[in-house]
Amino acid sequence: SETQAARITELEEALAKEKAALDALQVERDQLAQRVAELEQTRTHLLKDQSDLEASMVDLQLALTELERRKKEAEARVNEFRALLDRFKPLMDAGRLRVKIVDGRMVVELATDVLFASGKARLSKDGKEAIVEVAKLLADIPDRRFQVEGHTDNVPIRNSRFPSNWELAAARALTVVQTMVEAGLAPQRVSGASYAEFKPAATNETDEGRAANRRIEIVVVPDLSTLPGFEELKELGGGA
Repeated sequence: SETQAARITELEEALAKEKAALDALQVERDQLAQRVAELEQTRTHLLKDQSDLEASMVDLQLALTELERRKKEAEARVNEFRALLDRFKPLMDAGRLRVKIVDGRMVVELATDVLFASGKARLSKDGKEAIVEVAKLLADIPDRRFQVEGHTDNVPIRNSRFPSNWELAAARALTVVQTMVEAGLAPQRVSGASYAEFKPAATNETDEGRAANRRIEIVVVPDLSTLPGFEELKELGGGA
């Protein structure tokens, strides 16, 4: 009947409207889902950026802490060097020695021409007095060890006692070590070494340069525990 046909048409139109509304909702849902995914991706990026930023801040703080530690160590070394200069000032003013920095280490230098006769390893009277004074001053520096280094010029020496400059420089260094120990420096805090002519401080082409190369150097040995990575190195070496 016409009434029934009209009713069917009305229902179909209503169904079409509902379907259109449903399709519109589905499109809106898909758009919202895409937006949620984009926001989630943005959130993930922000969280990663935050994590990276926090990690960078931690790294910067560690670097700052390390710089502060090195600054304090540098200040301590400067203060120690100043104290050493103050201790040795009378001897420096008298021209009996000089204090210098070599390869980052504090060094007390004495000319062997003042300490020893040519080609000899026995201290002169003035030389022994100078070494005794130095030893007493060094003994008051806590927690430091010292290495006495013997140096010569490049003029060869050949005799029954000293076949070469190696032996002469070594004998002179050991003489200084023994004198320092006799003056009160603990023996476990001092050692001797020979460089012969192979670590010159000046040219060997002139008398003045050769005189500068004939020397005893007393090196203040650095405290290795203050160096970066010392604990890791100690563990690798099995040290206590």
